[in-house]
Amino acid sequence: MKLKDKVVLVTGAGQGIGRGIALRLAREGAALCLVDMKADKLAEVAREVEALGAKACTTVADVSDRDAVFAAVDYAEKTLGGFDVIVNNAGIAQVKPLDDVLPEDVDRIFRINVNGVLWGIQAAAKKLRALGHKGKIINACSIAGHDGFALLGVYSSTKFAIRALTQAAAKEYASAGITVNAYCPGIVGTDMWVEIDERFSQLTGVPIGATYKKYVDGIALGRPETPEDVAGMVAFLASEDADYVTGQALLIDGGIVYR
Repeated sequence: MKLKDKVVLVTGAGQGIGRGIALRLAREGAALCLVDMKADKLAEVAREVEALGAKACTTVADVSDRDAVFAAVDYAEKTLGGFDVIVNNAGIAQVKPLDDVLPEDVDRIFRINVNGVLWGIQAAAKKLRALGHKGKIINACSIAGHDGFALLGVYSSTKFAIRALTQAAAKEYASAGITVNAYCPGIVGTDMWVEIDERFSQLTGVPIGATYKKYVDGIALGRPETPEDVAGMVAFLASEDADYVTGQALLIDGGIVYR
């Protein structure tokens, strides 16, 4: 178990990729602080984590609220007896033609996808330096952080911003022994992609399921991605095996975007 005795906070842990990450890290021996907006979902995942023999605590927080993120990190340390890794996983999608994007659309998605990651970076770095030991900051990016996608323009811009924050933070915190990396999933079969597919159907007139199928058909490995595929990459980045990796936004997409 590569994460035995490590304390990890995961945002957006109530479902989808966040849940998959939490369960994989629990199998690797980590104690988990699970953060989400939905208390009922958190409770379900906490039970799954504990069933694997790992410790879990939960806290409801909006990642766009800086104070709430800092409080969540403090809670993780006090409840689980330490702090080693943050996974800034929480995020939302937005499918809209650029012509139709309104100020409130931009504000909402940036507050969650970009500000939320920034507050997580700040809170984790502050805690790790206060504790006086090295640690890991791991951010959710996307293939849309490497290529801008039509009808996902503003979403793509938030993910490009995550790459920039990841690189800058890696440089700023390296002297403290803190690595900062990002993971970039592709087409993952979660509720988020159900919503994306439905919006593409509304905007383009294609049948529901057609957009998802189109993207999946373009994956070199021939199947859609699962949360477990993403979780494997996150487990690597959280472990000592990745101690010499920093400032990277690693693609985990089965072969869609090539860099």
